[in-house]
Amino acid sequence: MKIDALNISDTQPVIRQLDDAAINRIAAGEVVERPASAVKELVENAIDAGAKRIEIAYADGGKTLIRVVDDGCGIVPEALPLALSRHATSKIDGSDLLNIHTFGFRGEALPSLGAVGRLSITSRAAGHDAYAISVAGGAMSAVKPAALSKGTVVELRDLFYATPARLKFMRTDRAETQAITDVVKRLAMAEPFIGFTLRDVSGGGEGRVTFRADAESGDLFDALHGRLGRILGAEFAENSLRIEAEREGLHLTGFAALPTYSRGSAVAQYLFVNGRPVRDKLLVGALRGAYFDFLSRDRHPAAALFLDCDPQLVDVNVHPAKSEVRFRDPGMARGLIVSALRHALAGAGHRASSTVAGATLGAMRPEPNGPARVYQMDRPSMGAMHASYQAQAPGFEETAGVFSRVDVVEPVETHAPTEQFPLGAARGQVHENYIIAQTTDGMVIVDQHAAHERLVYEKLKKQMAENGVSAQALLIPEIVEMSDGDCARLMEIADDLSRFGLGIEPFGGGAIAVRETPAILGEVNAKAMLLDILDELADQGESQSVQAKIEAILSRVACHGSIRSGRWMRAEEMNALLREMEATPHSGQCNHGRPTYVELKLADIERLFGRT
Repeated sequence: MKIDALNISDTQPVIRQLDDAAINRIAAGEVVERPASAVKELVENAIDAGAKRIEIAYADGGKTLIRVVDDGCGIVPEALPLALSRHATSKIDGSDLLNIHTFGFRGEALPSLGAVGRLSITSRAAGHDAYAISVAGGAMSAVKPAALSKGTVVELRDLFYATPARLKFMRTDRAETQAITDVVKRLAMAEPFIGFTLRDVSGGGEGRVTFRADAESGDLFDALHGRLGRILGAEFAENSLRIEAEREGLHLTGFAALPTYSRGSAVAQYLFVNGRPVRDKLLVGALRGAYFDFLSRDRHPAAALFLDCDPQLVDVNVHPAKSEVRFRDPGMARGLIVSALRHALAGAGHRASSTVAGATLGAMRPEPNGPARVYQMDRPSMGAMHASYQAQAPGFEETAGVFSRVDVVEPVETHAPTEQFPLGAARGQVHENYIIAQTTDGMVIVDQHAAHERLVYEKLKKQMAENGVSAQALLIPEIVEMSDGDCARLMEIADDLSRFGLGIEPFGGGAIAVRETPAILGEVNAKAMLLDILDELADQGESQSVQAKIEAILSRVACHGSIRSGRWMRAEEMNALLREMEATPHSGQCNHGRPTYVELKLADIERLFGRT
């Protein structure tokens, strides 16, 4: 550290009142971080104005032009100068800063943008003519008549021209464009009944549409499902579970993907509180915690979750960009998310992502060599199929009265409905590891070891939940020294830790006495475990460290206690495994989030072989 850099001076510092231009530029530094921040503020204003269609245009990554056009209620002419004044807003009256029902409420966005760029607003309210006003570098023009049929057009040019130093920190046009697109997509998810169009006009003229989402119709879930399918892709919509739960004034809705539709990073996690896109550590930790038992640490769930509540239960005024929130009861919000997601995942049963089958067919598809020949072939008759099954090895027919099989040893008529056997009837085993089963409209390939490992693991977890985690008392308690704050944080969750066999109590002077440890873990480094728990508490607001270690042991026990690869299985064993998978939640993925089976539809297989 340089001595002359220290804030030490013999002269008395002078307190000065900054002028409005400086104040607005400072405020812009908090609110407008990059072009995407300006787009967010302007589009949120359009949504608050009741717009049904919003068009956003940008040039050069938003550095030279951002234009937002909406069909909302507009601004009356006499209010245009006030709209460009700091802390002037139509969204709150200032009496209650917790009763907020709109995106914006501070009245800082427009004056901040006008302080660092060239801003113009053209607006027409019902019963008034259109008028325009502009501001550049903080200097405001007079209100002038303009031409506009309805709504508002806000145009921002040369962002940060008044603060050239900020331009040095801008990223490439491509990166800024990506950030703008992400902001618009997040807002489009939150408002499925509003149409959004994003246009790149860098080359002049009409430019090109880079994103478009027409207004959805139907009920909320249908509209949301359609909007998410348009933004996140049809695969997400196809492999996601509907989420709806309510608890003490908190209402959770949305869609969460199956564990087998996981991602390599957290890029597909979208969280909203009262319609506001947020990146909140508590909510992200809750999402991660809900999938904690189904994904390895290097995989991340995909979800779009919307948490709605009375504005009095959440404070949105805790972050300059309003990207974080603070709940009055954070534990309730977290518990609702975890329980709702786990309930939905359990309800999915053995279901696995359809993308697994797509990847399988893609791997099997041969390289095209010229025009494919199409063969016209008839499906075999029921009699031919009947005879074919009779010729198979005995024992592969016992479950398929449903699947047109005949038991050659002792024919048994089965009249169970088809849907009782979604994983089909076993027809064979290859490489002593993969079970081949036939369904009514295709085939299923099962990894016998991964599937049975998950089944054993679920049984062990159920037994642990019913009987509890046995604890082993230490002959000599281990004393762990730490700060008073860390000690207090651990004691707040002491009851939760005791459920997993970790018994702690205060020892005075910021020390913790560890008197019991989970018996299943064997010899434990108590200090390292407590430090891991503290790190999780600081990072996520809660700790699953002990539970994770215990369930890792259960997973290893399940691995060693399951059917091994390379073991030949009888037909009745294979069918019993299939039936147990159908009855067991989460059996569609192994303990690491990988699929336990692949389902191939007959139509896809026929296309693979060029049949019609």
